[in-house]
Amino acid sequence: MPTFDVYTTTPDDPGWTVPATGAARFDWEYDAGRDRLLALYQKGKDKQWDGTKRIDWDLEVDPYDPLGTPDEALALYGTRHWAKLTAKDRADLRRHYASWQFSQFLHGEQGAMICAARIVESVPDLDAKFYSATQTMDEARHAEIYGRFLHEKIGLLYPINDNLQSLLGDTLRDSRWDMPYLGMQVLIEGLALAAFGMIRDTTDKPLPQQILAYVMQDEARHVAFGRMALRDYYQQLTDAELREREEFVIEGCYLMRDRLRGVEVLENFGIPKAEAEEYSEQSEFLALFRKLLFSRIVPCVKDIGLWGKRLQQAYVDLGVLELGDSSLDLLMSQDEEIAEKLDAQRFAAEERARAAEVRRTIEEGGAPD
Repeated sequence: MPTFDVYTTTPDDPGWTVPATGAARFDWEYDAGRDRLLALYQKGKDKQWDGTKRIDWDLEVDPYDPLGTPDEALALYGTRHWAKLTAKDRADLRRHYASWQFSQFLHGEQGAMICAARIVESVPDLDAKFYSATQTMDEARHAEIYGRFLHEKIGLLYPINDNLQSLLGDTLRDSRWDMPYLGMQVLIEGLALAAFGMIRDTTDKPLPQQILAYVMQDEARHVAFGRMALRDYYQQLTDAELREREEFVIEGCYLMRDRLRGVEVLENFGIPKAEAEEYSEQSEFLALFRKLLFSRIVPCVKDIGLWGKRLQQAYVDLGVLELGDSSLDLLMSQDEEIAEKLDAQRFAAEERARAAEVRRTIEEGGAPD
C-alpha cells in the first residue's frame, strides 16, 4: 500500500528539497588514519545485518496497543476529555501515539542517512569517510525497518514534525563540514537513542523491543564516531567558533524538547492546539520522559568540548545540567549487551525447536508400522 494512503494528514509535497551547500572534499592519503576511527570502521563492517532476517516479522502486533502503553503515559489522561473517551477511542489514541513516535523515528532515520552521506562527501579525512559510508547503510536499514513496522503492523503514519524538520534543515543547509556531525550524531541521534531506550526498556511487546534493541546497537557506534571526530576537531577551534557551535546546540535542544509533545495526535482527536499544548506541558509522564531524553546529549556535548556558560545555563533552564556527569561509555556498552542477549535468547529458542523437531522425526521413523 502506498505510504500516502496511510498518512493521517497528507504531506503538501511528495518530498522535501534542501539546497546543498559546502564543498565535496577528496583525500589522496589512502594508507593512514586514526586507529580509533579505523577500528570503528571495522566494527561497522562486522556488525552489518539484514533486517529481514534478524528480526522476527512473524510476531503478532496489536495495532491498537503496539507498545503496551499505560493510560498514565497518554497526555489526555486525567483531563476532562479522558472520561468521555470510549474503550475504542482510547485504543485508537494508543495507536496514534505509537504511530506518531515511530513515524518521527522513521523520518529521523532518513535524515540520518542523508546526513551520513553528506559527511562522506564533505569531511576532509578518509578514515571518517570510510566510517560514514557504513553508517549510511545502517541508517538505510533503520528507515527500512521502521517503515515496514508502520506499514505492516500499525497501518498509520504521521508526517514529519515541524521542529524535527527545522533542525534537519538547519543541519543540512550549513556549509561547515562538522555541522552534520553536530546536528545529527550528537543532537538528533542522541535524542533518538534515549527515546528508543525508554521504549525498549518499558515495552513488553517483543517485536518493537527487537527493532529498538538492534537499531540502538548501531546507533551507539554512530554517537561514538561523532564524539571521536568532533572532540579532535573542536580542540583546534577558537573560542568564537566554539560559541557558534554552542548556540547551534542550544537552539537544537529547545527544538528537540518541543518536538516531543505529540500535539499533532491530540489535534487529530479534536483537541484545539492551544489546549493540546497545555495538556502536553502538564503531563507528569511527558515531563519525566523529556528530561530523560537528554541523558545521551548532555554528556556527549560536554565530552566534545562544548561547555560554555550560556550552554550550561540553557541546560539549567531545561533541568538537565546534572546529566553532564553521566557515563556515555556505560550506556553504549549496555546497548550492545542488550542486543546480544536478545540474539542469544532467540537463537537458543530456535535451536531448541530444531532439536525437538529432529527428535520427533527420529521417533516417528523408529515407530513400528
